Amino acid sequence: MSAILSTGVRQNLNSLQSIKSQQTMTESRLATGKKVNSALDNPVNFFTSASLNDRAGDLTNLMDGISNSIQTLQAASNGITSITSLVKDAQSAAKQALQTADSETDAIVTGSVEDLTKSKSMVTDLGVADGTDITITTGNSTTGTSVKTFTIGTGSGEYDTVGSLLKAINASSLDVSAVIDDNGAISIEETGGEDLSITGSAASITSLGFSTTASSDTAETSETRDSFRQQFNDILVQIDQMAKDSGYNGINLLMGNDLTTTFNEKTGKDQSTMTISGTVFNSSGLGLDQESEGGFQTNKQVNKVLDTLTSALTDLRTQSSTFGSNLSMVQARQDFTNNMVSTLTTGADGLVAADTNAESANLLALQTRQSLSTKALSLANQADQSVLSLF
Repeated sequence: MSAILSTGVRQNLNSLQSIKSQQTMTESRLATGKKVNSALDNPVNFFTSASLNDRAGDLTNLMDGISNSIQTLQAASNGITSITSLVKDAQSAAKQALQTADSETDAIVTGSVEDLTKSKSMVTDLGVADGTDITITTGNSTTGTSVKTFTIGTGSGEYDTVGSLLKAINASSLDVSAVIDDNGAISIEETGGEDLSITGSAASITSLGFSTTASSDTAETSETRDSFRQQFNDILVQIDQMAKDSGYNGINLLMGNDLTTTFNEKTGKDQSTMTISGTVFNSSGLGLDQESEGGFQTNKQVNKVLDTLTSALTDLRTQSSTFGSNLSMVQARQDFTNNMVSTLTTGADGLVAADTNAESANLLALQTRQSLSTKALSLANQADQSVLSLF
């Protein structure tokens, strides 16, 4: 059998229970900093906040990949800077070779005076059948060759006089000079320091006063220039090694690897990505080849190498600019993603966060109410106890 409480006592007990419940809730909000701790508190705000926090978490996970992409681009950029320096060193070696005396003497082939007394007259007919060819070759298999064929003949030939043939030879792309020397013989000189040979039918060769194996070799190899050639080759080895060492986290943009960066958490057509194409910037990719023995011996050879080095520098500078632009875009996306994560987190917190100032004031008010209710309960009990005075 339960005790019967007076109305006053029961009301004060109910008030104390309500205050305790509110006090517990307020203390929980102050402890967690949230006014919505479960779906029971506010379903809409709770699930909306959870969704925003989930997206913020997904974007935060992507930040590692974006950061890796930035480091990969910086590694490639550093590699290009170092390779550019090495290419300039190779240029320096080539230019120093040019400043060294070219020891190669000009190859000269001169016709026989006895067989070519008629060449004293530049208008003299060559005296061979129409359609006869002679071929002038400069260079060799090591330095590269240049070849030009001339059709000579009597009457209707393309070049039917000594004068017209020499004029054609001198106007050609060959580095040669064809003249009538003081002895009245045709003299053909290779002016680029390369080997020279003249071939053709026996009739055409003999008509110009040359032997059927007319050729001339250049002088001995310059050891000084060969040392610059070796220095150039050593630099190319370093360029190859530098390109191989310019990767980051398994991706090397200077060895042809592509870099793909993902910027959002979506999939399929809604996914935001950026793919940066790699390039091959070892010596071969830059068009630079090792110079074999015999290279760098003529100014023509060295100038050809310098042209290739200039082209390589242009490619390096262009690619450096491209990577720089790509890096700026990836960094911009990194900043955007950071800001987006902050926005999402702030929005999520705003939906569930408690106002600590308001909750603190509310707790103080509840504590005051609790004290007053306890006092009121005590007074109600005293009223009931006054009945005992009648006995």
